[in-house]
This record gives sequence, structure tokens and C-alpha cells, in this order.
Amino acid sequence: MNAPDSHIAGSAKDGPAGGELSLMQLGSPETLSASEAVENATSCGLSKPAARGSAAPSHARSAPAWPKFAPDDGFYAQIRRRVDRYFEITGRKRRDCPRMYVKSAIILAWFAASYLLLVFGSLTWWLALPAAFSMALALAGVGFNIQHDGAHGAYSDRRWINRLAGLTLELIGGSSWAWSRKHNAIHHSFTNVDGYDDDINLGFIARMSPEQKRLSFHRLQHYYLWVLYGFLTFKWHLYDDFRSVIVGEAGGQRFPRPRGWDLATFIVGRGVFFSLAFVIPMLFHPVWIVMLFYALSAYVAGLTLAIVFQLAHCVEEADFPKPDPATARIENAWAVHQTQTTVDFAPRSRLLSWYVGGLNHQIEHHLFPHICHVNYAAIARLVMRACRRFGVKYSVNDTLCAAVASHFRWLRRMGMADAAEPALQSADVGGAAGRRGRHADS
Repeated sequence: MNAPDSHIAGSAKDGPAGGELSLMQLGSPETLSASEAVENATSCGLSKPAARGSAAPSHARSAPAWPKFAPDDGFYAQIRRRVDRYFEITGRKRRDCPRMYVKSAIILAWFAASYLLLVFGSLTWWLALPAAFSMALALAGVGFNIQHDGAHGAYSDRRWINRLAGLTLELIGGSSWAWSRKHNAIHHSFTNVDGYDDDINLGFIARMSPEQKRLSFHRLQHYYLWVLYGFLTFKWHLYDDFRSVIVGEAGGQRFPRPRGWDLATFIVGRGVFFSLAFVIPMLFHPVWIVMLFYALSAYVAGLTLAIVFQLAHCVEEADFPKPDPATARIENAWAVHQTQTTVDFAPRSRLLSWYVGGLNHQIEHHLFPHICHVNYAAIARLVMRACRRFGVKYSVNDTLCAAVASHFRWLRRMGMADAAEPALQSADVGGAAGRRGRHADS
């Protein structure tokens, strides 16, 4: 289940859809037929796409198979050749990068120091408050960098190191079992496709896609969602993963419930997390203090994690393709789909790139999830040139503020009664750079 198909250029681990349980790594993403999509999904443990209830689009309730993509027109093959050539010429490593190991040590030390200061060294509120904020940002940093690369097999050429890095998700209150299914297998295969990509499904509280049902209170979502984003962590810690394990469901799709090592990892991981979050602190502090600072740390971490994701997918520049209801066919090839449903942001900010683990280079991550994120800045130039050559939209918000503003406008647009049309396909380069994104095909 870990080796992608052999047709992929370069290392066999640099296949299109990331992680141990990618639907696309078992067959060429550009040529999957409907029957092959179902077969690949089944081999990953998924059943056919599940219905989402009354708010789900029609294709999510009646689609005969997983969506299938158009054949590749040479775009992805061209990008792979350029990236392979880059690593050959520079001699840089795709994985096992020394910078990544040093970075991991810094982030883990940051988390440990913040936790120790908060639990054992903060005798006053004015010491505890910055320690809680610091720990929350460190927890998000663990997720952005160590866990994310490990879960995608991008941290190391050695599987056990990737596994160990991916297990840091248990440390911050998540489940690596649920993540590999919801994120690696679904989100990275069917990005921004409503009814399949659960990462754009916030239930009735928000409308993130033109295909989702609009409720009257969504007209205010561009204000209230910024407050609610932080609470997603509580739901994640206390409900989502428990439900996934008990019911055998992740990302809206059915899986066999975890057994053996996977189940043991979940139980031990939850034990470690709850011990660090509640049991140990309660030995030294009143219960209400512990609960207060857990809530503060979890909220800050959740807000940080949620916003970084939204800035890459739920913005004006991203596409939200709709599969044909009868055939489940998506108009574009897989690589074109990934490029046009994803948006880079603040690519020249070294500090932000360092902290978010290269997730501001989200296009490059979706095309090459098995390459360590420390290489994304260099790869981005190669991807952009290929996009220009093939006329594929490559969108970038030049600054963090521009990306936040774009997400705000997208939420407002989706909350409007007449917001049923797809995302913008192009924008004027002169006025759009840094405000609504740059497009390689403009």
C-alpha cells in the first residue's frame, strides 16, 4: 500500500496523491476509470462515497463511483521532468534533509520548554498566559512540519522514521489513523470537490463551496467563522476521532475500524495526550485553572491550524469543480485539478514558510506530497513555468494579509443569496497581485 505505481518519474515515492492510503497512488491519476477508482478506493479500505444528508449535493448522493479525471495532456509529466532534473543538477535530497531534522529538534524543544514553563514554572497568570500561547503555537508547528511531512512519507526515505514523525499527531490530540484516511486518501485526491473532500465541509455552520446549501445565517459567516475556527480543535480532541474509530468512518467515508497496531496506537496516543493536557497539570494546579488554560491553548492552536488550511483552498482564486452527476467525471486531469483548486500565499515570507512547514506553497505540496517541504520554494519556480507553458492557472496571494482578505471575501460571497456561480477563473495581473492573487495563465 505504500509504493505508488511505477510509471511516476523520479523516486517512486514522489507520486501524485500523498501518504500511505492515497487513492491515486495505486494507478495513474490521469487515467483512472470509474471501475478502477472503486477498486482503488476499496483496496484502501473505503466504500463508495457516502451520502452527506440533505445538505449534500446531488452528485454526492447518487454518484456511481469516485470521480475520475481527464487524461494528462503532458502537463504533469513536464513538471515531473523539471523537478527530477532539478534534484539531479543540485544534488539536493528529496527527503532526509538535514535542515528538516534540525528544524524538528527546534520545534520539539520549543514545545517542551513551553509545556514545562506552563505546568511547572508559571506561578502567576502573567507568566502562564504567554506560556500557553507559546505552547499552542508550538503544537500547531508540530502539526505543520513534523507530523505533516511524516504522514505523507516526505520526512525520510525510511518508513519507520516517517511513521514516528506522523505519530506526533497523537501528541497534539489527533489520530494518525483517521488523518491518513481523511486527509491523505480523500483530500489529496479530490481537492475542493464537494461531497468528497471533507476538509471543505463544516456542516450547517458554514457554506464553503458553491455546491453547498445556503442557509440564511450564512450571510454573516465572514464574521462569525473567525471566532468558531478555534473551537474546531475541541471537536477534534473530544469527538471526531473517537467517532471515527468507533463507527469506522473518516472524512464522510466508511472504513474498517482500526485493529491491532492502529487501535493500540489510538488508545495509547489518547492516553498520552489526556495525561499531558489534564492529568499531570491537575497534580499541581486546581482543576478550573487546568481547564481554563487547556481551553486557551486548544483555541489558539485550532485557530492557527484552521486559518492556514483555509487560505490555501477556500479563497476567491481557488476552483471548486463539480463532477458530472451521471458519470462522476471531472473536466481536468488530476494535476491540473490540484493546481487550480489550490492557492499559494506569502511565498516570499521566510518566517511564515518556516513556521507553516511550506504549506504556503500548497500547490507544490499537492503535486509533490512525498517531497520534503524544505524544497517547495525552489520547486515553485519550476511549477509556475510549466503552468505558463500549458496555460494552467497558477494562483498566488503575495502576502498573508492578501490571503486573509481573499478568504474573508470568499466567505462573504458564499453567504450571499446569489453566490451560486463557480470561483473566479482569472484576474487582472496588475490589480490582482497581492490582493486577489497572481495567475500564471494571465
